[in-house]
Amino acid sequence: MRQLLRGRIVEAGRRIVITEGWGAVNMSRLAKEVGVSRPVLYKEFANKHELAEVVIRQEVDEFLVGIAESLAAYPSDVAAGMTQAVEFTLRTGADNTLLKAVLAGRSATDTTLLPVLMTETEPVLGRAITAVSAAIRTQYGLNGMDDDELTSMTEVLVRLALSHLFQPTGPIDRAVGQIHRVIVGAFGAALK
Repeated sequence: MRQLLRGRIVEAGRRIVITEGWGAVNMSRLAKEVGVSRPVLYKEFANKHELAEVVIRQEVDEFLVGIAESLAAYPSDVAAGMTQAVEFTLRTGADNTLLKAVLAGRSATDTTLLPVLMTETEPVLGRAITAVSAAIRTQYGLNGMDDDELTSMTEVLVRLALSHLFQPTGPIDRAVGQIHRVIVGAFGAALK
């Protein structure tokens, strides 16, 4: 029952962000929309920042599933799998309504959700590096790379993909091509 309530609260918060921006999200409104008292809402989320982290973490989880599926689609071609994962990330991100709403807030005064998304290590960057490193290791082994080296190279790829996602300067195909060249160069001998 509690998970259901949390899910309803997160979905209501997500919906408000998409339609009106993060500035329109407040605990009183959420309690009313979900049909609970404010004390009940505060038992689930101590504050708006905690809600923001959960909303973003849930969105990241969906990306991570797609990334793992992209890697699995190329079981014996590391470079193709990683490139497909990058392409999935950029194309899915370009169509993601929550991400669009948050990034659109950059030009307005509604920027309080941006730090959670772009500057805090969690819930995006740290989780993505850990999950993608594990997915690459599981899918491809890459026994020629130790864990630190794999994590370091994965961090480079994740940061590049996020940079292109958050601040695109050209078409997705061009970004994918650029990152593919980095994959081939960074993972070098491990790709063979």
